[in-house]
Amino acid sequence: MTDPIVKSITVPVPVADAFEVFTSHISRWWPGHDHSVSASQGAKPQDIVFEQKTGGAIYEIQPDGTRSDWGVVQHWTPPDGFSMTWHPGGTADRATLVTLEFQAVKAGTKVTLTHTGWEVLGNSASDTAHGYDSGWDYVLGECFGGAF
Repeated sequence: MTDPIVKSITVPVPVADAFEVFTSHISRWWPGHDHSVSASQGAKPQDIVFEQKTGGAIYEIQPDGTRSDWGVVQHWTPPDGFSMTWHPGGTADRATLVTLEFQAVKAGTKVTLTHTGWEVLGNSASDTAHGYDSGWDYVLGECFGGAF
């Protein structure tokens, strides 16, 4: 069994603002140039979209205009958090689960990301999780954290 990946960062803004930046403004801070389906093809996506509702899709628009799904919102409780399936570049039947929690702290907002559900990936679970462990440090810590 592959352990969950848990990452957290504190950003110097109120909970509602941190939540808004993560969801509504994801295309402004997400590193699409190197963390997207388009990047695996040597390009940057035209846009990254986060539909803010239970059942909403998270996807990118590739340079040629095609849509590449990343996941679907499973639980939506703004501004406290959300969870989503996660399968960028893959299929929904091999989706893991990413949960984000936004908590008020003295310094602003503590954002905690938990990535679970690795068992769906079978033999590739450990290697895939290992890649995401450092990937989330970069995406959450440097990119999202750098948006403030």
